[in-house]
Amino acid sequence: MNTVSVSSSGSSGAQAGAKIWLASYPESIPAEIPSLDHASITELFEECCKRYAGRNAFSSMGKSITYGDLDTLTRNVTAWLQSTGLEKGDRVAVMMPNVLQNPIATYAILRAGLIVVNVNPLYTPRELEYQLRDSGAKAIFVLENFAHTVEQVLARTDVRHVVVTSMGEMLGLKGLIVNYVVRKVKKLVPAWSIPGHTSFRRALEQGRRLTLKPASIQGSDIAFLQYTGGTTGIAKGAMLTHANLLTNQVQMQLWLNSAYITKKRPEVLNFVCALPLYHIFALTVNSLMGLSIGAHNVLIANPRDIPAFIKELGKYRFDIFPGLNTLFNAMMNNPDFAKLDLSHVSTLAGGMAVQRPVAERWQKMTGTWITEGYGLSETSPVASANRFDTPEFTGTIGLPMPSTDFDIRDEAGNSLPLGQVGEICIRGPQVMAGYWNQPEETARVMTPDGFFRSGDMGFMDERGFTKIVDRKKDMILVSGFNVYPNEIEEVAAMHPGILEAAVVGVPDEHSGEAVKIFIVKKDPTLTEEDVKAHCATNLTNYKRPRFIEFRTELPKTNVGKILRKELRG
Repeated sequence: MNTVSVSSSGSSGAQAGAKIWLASYPESIPAEIPSLDHASITELFEECCKRYAGRNAFSSMGKSITYGDLDTLTRNVTAWLQSTGLEKGDRVAVMMPNVLQNPIATYAILRAGLIVVNVNPLYTPRELEYQLRDSGAKAIFVLENFAHTVEQVLARTDVRHVVVTSMGEMLGLKGLIVNYVVRKVKKLVPAWSIPGHTSFRRALEQGRRLTLKPASIQGSDIAFLQYTGGTTGIAKGAMLTHANLLTNQVQMQLWLNSAYITKKRPEVLNFVCALPLYHIFALTVNSLMGLSIGAHNVLIANPRDIPAFIKELGKYRFDIFPGLNTLFNAMMNNPDFAKLDLSHVSTLAGGMAVQRPVAERWQKMTGTWITEGYGLSETSPVASANRFDTPEFTGTIGLPMPSTDFDIRDEAGNSLPLGQVGEICIRGPQVMAGYWNQPEETARVMTPDGFFRSGDMGFMDERGFTKIVDRKKDMILVSGFNVYPNEIEEVAAMHPGILEAAVVGVPDEHSGEAVKIFIVKKDPTLTEEDVKAHCATNLTNYKRPRFIEFRTELPKTNVGKILRKELRG
């Protein structure tokens, strides 16, 4: 078994040098993670499939596959991929929601020594073409619901092998009904034609008759091109190596121990997988960490259908629930949510700030706190998190992970004292190898001493907890004062008549910029005067919204992040 060293290098930077956060660690969590036991995700995958062969690995729409099944199914798809002539390092796109075919395809691609390119199934043809061309993908796995998008761009890409699957393909006889409803009743499959494509079932059957040739994979090999969300400009592919992702799942495994300091840990953990597996948070926390501990992931294909989602949650006893602030908020506004027993669930939040009113309401309804963490695609993703055993909502992103350094720096790259707001910079073995084919962009975000410049503004307190105040680009400058949208949105969320809120800066001839707030009402009688009075009570004058606009909904990514850039117009 190969061993990869993952100890962090150096200790420059004010906060990084002192590592003051270690004093706030639980006793059971080490400052540094041990050397990795596996050279690649494939090595980990194959070992875990044997160790947990009889356990359920993934469930979807009532159908479960065991780790033994997962091993066999991925082996067949891997052999098929190898038969197409694809070579180590070639890129293969996966364009599917949370269905059983997703993890099967993903782990098969990795087993073949290829690189996974995760694609949002809701991409427009323009967005898909950019990502396929930029990554140079030579094959793609796609759900038939989105095959029409692939068809429109195929000729302008390097893709030569297309595997198409259906919602019901892995569900047995029930799948026939599911496909009929999806195609004929709900009409969710636009007409498409891709001559020469292969069905997922055919790839499985052909691969079953072929010999698998084990690929030689090292920790430094790229496992995923994880494209950044597109909310910061042109999407870039973060090169995440096998060692990056193995490191982060080990860090999360260690951190999970803090959830069971005061309560008994179940023999088998059940995970809610509502975040899409093409999103880095679900990929690492659900799929990879779940794999490493033999957990059972219940895949939710469409978490936006809140009634169906809550009905599914009622069928299982859940232990770990990763999600977003918007998802938790939407669930609590459904009357059936109160019927669920989530009192023993450890709830993780990432991807966006957790608002205190949402966290407090969740705690009141479930008896557990939302544990907020922080990370980016570039950090595989988890860089910091609060302790699971914290008896309160901290309003921070917690403490840096083991083997991870944080430093708060100014524009010139100088370390700032505790309590001062600057850019959060991160160094650790989970930080990406760089951006795919973009050395200039890589150089722009990586410092000479190995820190990744996150673009997020925050400060660290004397206990080592970091508080984000906002993205640099979202900061509003009102008469020389910095205004951070997150703060105003959190204040708005405190009002019982407000369901959701988003804040942007708009040009103003007097103050340079003014604050504008977009609101989705919970109480239909809510007025502008009500909002202004609430903000006047809770915010100093220059932070108060000058403009208020009511909307029936706010624009969001498929993951659930509010898109402020679309509100700016």
